[in-house]
Amino acid sequence: MTQAAAAARRRVLVVTLDTIARAMAGPAIRAWEISRELSRTCDVALVTFGACNRDGEGFAVRQVDVGSFRAEVDAVDVVVIQGFVVRTFPWLQDVPQHVVIDLYDPFQLETLEVDRYQPEPVRWEALERARGELDVQMRRGDLFLCASGRQRDLWLGHLAAAGRVNPATYDDDPSLTRLITIVPFGMASTPPQRSAARLKGVVDGIGPDDKVILWGGGVYNWFDPLTLVRAMGILSARDPSVRLLFLGMRHPNPDVPEMAVATRTQALASELGLNGTVVFFHEQWVPYDERADYLVDADVGVSCHFPHVETEFSFRTRILDYLWASLPVVCTMGDEFARLVEAAGAGVAVLPEDPEALADALQLALDPAHGAAFREGSARLAGGFRWGETLAPLVEYCAAPWYAADRTMTRHSTQVGVQASIARDMRSLVRHLRVGGVRQVVRKVRWRLARRGQVS
Repeated sequence: MTQAAAAARRRVLVVTLDTIARAMAGPAIRAWEISRELSRTCDVALVTFGACNRDGEGFAVRQVDVGSFRAEVDAVDVVVIQGFVVRTFPWLQDVPQHVVIDLYDPFQLETLEVDRYQPEPVRWEALERARGELDVQMRRGDLFLCASGRQRDLWLGHLAAAGRVNPATYDDDPSLTRLITIVPFGMASTPPQRSAARLKGVVDGIGPDDKVILWGGGVYNWFDPLTLVRAMGILSARDPSVRLLFLGMRHPNPDVPEMAVATRTQALASELGLNGTVVFFHEQWVPYDERADYLVDADVGVSCHFPHVETEFSFRTRILDYLWASLPVVCTMGDEFARLVEAAGAGVAVLPEDPEALADALQLALDPAHGAAFREGSARLAGGFRWGETLAPLVEYCAAPWYAADRTMTRHSTQVGVQASIARDMRSLVRHLRVGGVRQVVRKVRWRLARRGQVS
């Protein structure tokens, strides 16, 4: 590389709150792969406010705290941010760096399920926190990323409500692609390779010739593993060789609470006499680089969810792993991937909460003839989701970044946003006083300060 080319390399900071380790969940995986792809043309540092015990691959990786974050930002040209970060650092509104906001995870909808079984004041507080974070993100971003066309519609609504769809941004680009662009989750360009035997003939109770259905990720409240367990009871009566493995029960980020549906799923499997004989639970999160060993050994990938608003705008990243391994996919109707799977002939989508229909679909996917056709469709669909392709818009932006066309106007409106945030806090204060009196207000203040101290 010539001296001029080296000097032209942009400096990029990728920011996450998630754990960076051998075992990583979706946000950390996305931040990792963004960093790896950008490092081909940029000098990249990946920082996390969570735990960090893994070295980068062509990019720097380190843990950051509240006090040192400003120096990290000051040292780069472009900052890519995901999660609850911008509201914690008001000075981000005025820094000269180009700021990219990654909105692939609609956390304002997710929080409705994450905190569904919490007391009502906790749920309202969580939602207000999500809304407050989105308010400041909407004002600051020079470029916004989302994962699908459906998500783009959702976020365009947020941007319009925040005043970001205006004469300046419209005249700059009537399609608004320079303001918000689709950057889906992706997968490696090479097929998965087995490094060690970890599933068939290794997991106690799963034989080398058994037919394995894989649930390839966490068990969260917006998913419906209960219908799947019931379907396995029906299917195992037809074919005693079928097995179901839940691949990750315990999230690698300790800040993510245990989900009620995970406990209910294990209880239901035991109640039906399936736990440890037909249905199996891998309690620890599988390391990112080892998941291929399970995918290669599986026969079908499955994803089931409940019908609610989170479904409409979700992007089920676990299904990408199934496509990466050319697995037949069985999933619930209603989300973006169900439409893609059926259109590509990669599997079967069924109505929600119908164990009989789900059992029939799994049986079809396990049939050798149908399964082979589904595998071909899965491989075709995978071709459009390689990281090198999905991240191309972000790579192009970082090579020649631009400020949002309305940047000066959004900076001017920051004070208005701060005043709106104060008004929300006052409404929250009144609500807590009404529900639980002064003691509850004190508890909530302490809780909020603790959460801000964790930057999450």
